[in-house]
Amino acid sequence: MATLAHQIPLRRVPRTMAVRHLGPNWYATVMGTAIVANAGAGLPVRVPGLRTACAAVWALSLLMLLVLLAARALHWAHHRDQARAHLLDPAVAPFYGCLAMALVSVGGGALVAGADWLGPAAAVALDAALFLTGTVIGLAVAVTVPYLMVVHHTVDSPSPVWLLPVVSPMVSAALGPLLVPHLPPGQWRLTLLTACYGMFGLSLLATLVVLPLVFGRLMTGGPLPLALTPTLFLVLGPLGQSTTAAAKFADAAPGVPYAGEAAVLYGVPVMGFALLWLTLAGAMVVRARRRGMGFAMTWWAFTFPVGTCVTGAEGLAQHTGLAALRWLAVGLYVLLVAAWLTAAVRTVRGLAAGALLAAPPGPGRATARTT
Repeated sequence: MATLAHQIPLRRVPRTMAVRHLGPNWYATVMGTAIVANAGAGLPVRVPGLRTACAAVWALSLLMLLVLLAARALHWAHHRDQARAHLLDPAVAPFYGCLAMALVSVGGGALVAGADWLGPAAAVALDAALFLTGTVIGLAVAVTVPYLMVVHHTVDSPSPVWLLPVVSPMVSAALGPLLVPHLPPGQWRLTLLTACYGMFGLSLLATLVVLPLVFGRLMTGGPLPLALTPTLFLVLGPLGQSTTAAAKFADAAPGVPYAGEAAVLYGVPVMGFALLWLTLAGAMVVRARRRGMGFAMTWWAFTFPVGTCVTGAEGLAQHTGLAALRWLAVGLYVLLVAAWLTAAVRTVRGLAAGALLAAPPGPGRATARTT
């Protein structure tokens, strides 16, 4: 395996400048960690110690979120020029969707993985606060980033990262139903569930606009640059998350006729396409690796999108009772854990070496490094 130095120059960063180049893409580390806990807590198999391990991983994701929120606050306070530059960079601005998804994912994890440690009341309160904050930010990003891309950005070609701003409402749609049972019956529950349906449609239709552009870019423009090849896995995010959302809608409204059947009718074909894309993207990554692709922060794209496929398969297994879907969820979860461990270890090594927070070596390579 190529060393980190082959991808990123090892230059130490003065402490006073440590957060200057800390972009919103770092929230992907929180998302990737939270989904390991959330997906593991819902696995349709019993593994001794798994629930405790998931609670520990969720606690880690919460700690990472708090640290990153503080670091990003310092970034905006002391390096506003760089923060504005990130907003005007078409390769970086879409990653603001990761902030919303990180908040909502950690919030959902409080209920599914952290409730044993926090207690039910504290878990609901934390989830509600993070869900509301993340959803508001996600909806704002879903409008603001495309606006900036049209008005201010100069875009060379479509990229899978374009999906990040528009998929964040889908994460809210998938995790919002967890709060429905904790609301008063009647208007409150119906309002939240209706809002989740609305965000489902918003994100799905936007994905259907962006995805053909991404696929067309591959067919006409050839493979992505080596460092950006892992971003192909981002396509799995809206596919797996929408399948998860459909299953959660059925769980939250058991009295609605044919809700479970609708979840299966939607989820099975979408999961089939997700597996097709997983195979295609995996083949492209193997090709890039053989051509010298080293570690970059884009490797975190191997985590959250795959995790959404795990939760999607779990939902389908629950509503169909098929053993094949249960084992699909288990197999994808093993892949997720392996990807998370790899990305986490390499990130820690990069931070220890001072490379990941160093300034980019030149304008021509800044985009690849920050993504």
